[in-house]
Amino acid sequence: MTRLELAIEQLQFARAYTLHLLEHTKDADWLQQPPGGVTHIAWQVGHLAIAEYWLTLVRTRGERPEDEELISKSFQKPFERQSTPEFDIAKYPSPDEIRAVLGRVHEQTLREVRCLDDSELDKPLLKPHPIAKTKLWGLLWCSHHETLHAGQIGLLRRQLGYAPLW
Repeated sequence: MTRLELAIEQLQFARAYTLHLLEHTKDADWLQQPPGGVTHIAWQVGHLAIAEYWLTLVRTRGERPEDEELISKSFQKPFERQSTPEFDIAKYPSPDEIRAVLGRVHEQTLREVRCLDDSELDKPLLKPHPIAKTKLWGLLWCSHHETLHAGQIGLLRRQLGYAPLW
């Protein structure tokens, strides 16, 4: 297995786990805040979409005008890293819209990263990142970042009364 194949496998594994959690969570619970909570599932999932876009596409090949069709700037705003999750349904797209963007970004990521040459993986990211320094580590960090947020989704589910999933 090549380094790129491993990175793609990790991205696919993390996404499959996230989707498994979401498939067993009611849309009506996406904006529920457990007692003492600071976040909700909608924010976690929207954040995953923009994080994958920035880590695997923008930092690897730069922003492109057609990206607005993939994930608009207005979609990104409430899910940015420094944003504070709010519990007003009017401030967020619907769960279906969030899932659609999550899926589009992931499919575009897989299409584009499959074309990377092995020598490209050692090149620095086009935009600096505090953890990932190379394109390979941008891909790997994206998968690690997603599993970190999947853990938060799992915890939110438990706090909302759902049984654990493996």
